[in-house]
Amino acid sequence: MCKRGEASGYTQLYNLYSKEVYNTIYRLVNHTAEAEDILQETFLAAFQAITGFQNTGGFRAWVKRIAINKSINLIRRKKMKLVELEPTRITVEEEQAIDEKAFVFTMEEVRKAIDQLPGGYRTIFQLYAIENIPQVEIAQLLGLPNNTVRIQYFRAKQKILKTLKEGGIA
Repeated sequence: MCKRGEASGYTQLYNLYSKEVYNTIYRLVNHTAEAEDILQETFLAAFQAITGFQNTGGFRAWVKRIAINKSINLIRRKKMKLVELEPTRITVEEEQAIDEKAFVFTMEEVRKAIDQLPGGYRTIFQLYAIENIPQVEIAQLLGLPNNTVRIQYFRAKQKILKTLKEGGIA
């Protein structure tokens, strides 16, 4: 319907996917007004390019990718520091020492712990753990070395677990 220019098709797609896309954006930019602006920009861009849309991965994946790219562009414009702040080497033993089963907390507790991460860690954690984007692709999107993305993801998991175990959730 959208490819034929029918307004009802646009409305249906927006109603179907806007909440999920907004949540993805918000997790990355962590600001309501900016997330709302990016949501509108995302759907505008998607609808303007809808005639060229190839249904290879589905509209949902396509529009989320647009949203993620727009969110990352905002992060870059704000010059959010996405470089490693701690030593850039970790051992396999350190990486494997985090017990994934130790994450036995409520989603709300985990969300609050994620919100307390430094911006770069939060962005990488969200893209990898929540949006399931491969670390190599995250590195390309953010213009960072693959190792930096891997280490920041590892450090983010450490910080989240520490926050949860210490009960340091505001």
